[in-house]
Amino acid sequence: MRKTSSIKRSVKVESPKRSTADDAHKRIVAAAGSAVRKALRAHKAAGDSIVVWENGRVVKVPAAKISVPR
Repeated sequence: MRKTSSIKRSVKVESPKRSTADDAHKRIVAAAGSAVRKALRAHKAAGDSIVVWENGRVVKVPAAKISVPR
């Protein structure tokens, strides 16, 4: 039988930085908010009303009364 020598090397492999769940949540919420603001601006500009849920009821909001948060 032939003897083989094995050399063990310690190699530290760094994984790429991953976003934490908190960071991902913040990005998702920011993207959703941005999309909502964009949709509200588009509806207002086109003169289209929107429908919202308010106090347990469906309420139609005319384009003139749509407020777009910053």
